[in-house]
Amino acid sequence: MRCVIARFPFDLTKSSVLETMKGVKPEPITGQSVIIGRRHYPVMQVGAVITRQDRRDFSAGEVLRAMAQLGFTCRSAAAPAAPPANRVSPLQRASALLGAPMPV
Repeated sequence: MRCVIARFPFDLTKSSVLETMKGVKPEPITGQSVIIGRRHYPVMQVGAVITRQDRRDFSAGEVLRAMAQLGFTCRSAAAPAAPPANRVSPLQRASALLGAPMPV
């Protein structure tokens, strides 16, 4: 499949991406990721490896679009967890540690 990343055309196939990423250790994921084989890779790492370009030359959106068209599973950044509904304030926690009953 022909795709354009950082204004350069690339002929990518799913098998060529799998072969290129074989043996590459995934970096820690802080945002969007792509599942290649059984590993989760950061989008920018995948783009840098398959295009051999500097990460500043392309956007994560370009790589995500190309990987999705090739059939790879793409994940967005994990949503922050919602705080628990019955959150205890620091004052209430300190009072409980000192033996005062917890207010309901």
